[in-house]
Amino acid sequence: MGLNLEYLPGQTPLDEEEKDGLKIKTIVTKGELDEFEQKNIEQAIQWTIGRKYKIDKIISESFVKSLHKRMYSEVWIWAGNFRSTNKNIGVDRWQIPTELRKLLDDTLFWIEHTSFSEDEIAIRFKHRIVSIHCFPNGNGRHSRLMGDLIAEKIFKRKIFTWGQLNVSKTNDIRTEYLNALKKADKGDYTDLIHFARS
Repeated sequence: MGLNLEYLPGQTPLDEEEKDGLKIKTIVTKGELDEFEQKNIEQAIQWTIGRKYKIDKIISESFVKSLHKRMYSEVWIWAGNFRSTNKNIGVDRWQIPTELRKLLDDTLFWIEHTSFSEDEIAIRFKHRIVSIHCFPNGNGRHSRLMGDLIAEKIFKRKIFTWGQLNVSKTNDIRTEYLNALKKADKGDYTDLIHFARS
C-alpha cells in the first residue's frame, strides 16, 4: 500500500518519484504525513530560537536550503534539495537557482534601501519564494517560516500569526489566505500583510 494523498486547493501534488522519497514507509494517509511533518517543523523552529543571524546569512541560498532540510529531513530524503520536476506552480525547475538569486539580491536591496516597510519586505520575500516553488513539497510552510525569520531575526519584530489557525486545512482561514495570495500575485500585498498579522 502506497502513500495516498488528497490535496486541498492551492496544494501542489507530488509525483510518484517524489513520493518514493518518503523515509517513513508506514505513513499512508495525508493526516499521518501532516503529523510527522509538523513534528519535524517544530524541531526546526526550536533550532532557530535564540540564534542570531547576520542578514546575508538568512538571505542566502544555503540558508533557504538548510532551513527546508531541517524542516523535512526526518520525513523526506529530498529535503533541502531543489525540485527536479516541473509543477502546476512555480518556475521551470532549471530556473530555480537563477530566480532565487534574483529574489535574494532584491531582498538585500529592499533591506538596505528601506524600499518597503519591514513587514512588507518579509511578506514580499515569502510570496516570491513560494511562487518560485523551490522544493517538491512544503513550500508554503517553508516560505511562512522564512517570513517569520526575516521579521524576527533581521527586523527584531514579532513573528507573524498567519491568521492564528492552520492554513493547511480546508476552512475560511485558508480561503482568506489563498485570496490574499492571489491579490499579491497582482502586486497588491495589503491583504497578505494584514492576514499575516491577524
